Amino acid sequence: MYELYAFATPNSIKPAIMLEEIQQAWQLRPVNVRQGEQKQQDFLALNPNAKVPVLVDHSNNMTLSESAAILVYLAEKHQRLLPAAGAPRARVFEQLFFHASAVSPAFGQAGFFNRLASEPHPLAQQRFNTEAARVTGLLDNLLATQPFLAGEAYSIADIAHYGWLWRREFAGVSLDGLPHLARWFDTLSARPAVQRATEKLNAVI
Repeated sequence: MYELYAFATPNSIKPAIMLEEIQQAWQLRPVNVRQGEQKQQDFLALNPNAKVPVLVDHSNNMTLSESAAILVYLAEKHQRLLPAAGAPRARVFEQLFFHASAVSPAFGQAGFFNRLASEPHPLAQQRFNTEAARVTGLLDNLLATQPFLAGEAYSIADIAHYGWLWRREFAGVSLDGLPHLARWFDTLSARPAVQRATEKLNAVI
């Protein structure tokens, strides 16, 4: 049995999807980030960085934060959705790192400056809106030549990217004019595991 401390956020959905894909029993522990529950002492004991998600694996007393790290941990433990070696494995990690270094910061900062900043910051808005559009275009170009983001097979790279595309409205990103990315998003959205995970997390909003 796994416990997942999470909310309906772009990062939280990733391990939820993974747990459903690998058909492991897990219990959702909602952490309402809108009400600041991630800053309470009981949660800080799990993750001093005050961020969701956090995975607790009771089989080996492992508590792990950072969504990409959780995906890799589960993939390696259960030998699913991550190639064992060679170029296919490297391509998955390439996309995981691209998501962490480019997509997630661009989407997150675009959403913050567009929606949450206390006053307008035109330069920051232009910078991160442009970057969010740029990296989304790169994903669309990649998917013009292959069905999934790391190649021919569905992997944790797809799950990682799905999180922010699932919550793309926050960043002001549209799939209009991005037919390959839209096709990929619809393909993942139709997966039963993805539907189960999103239903569970959406229920705690």
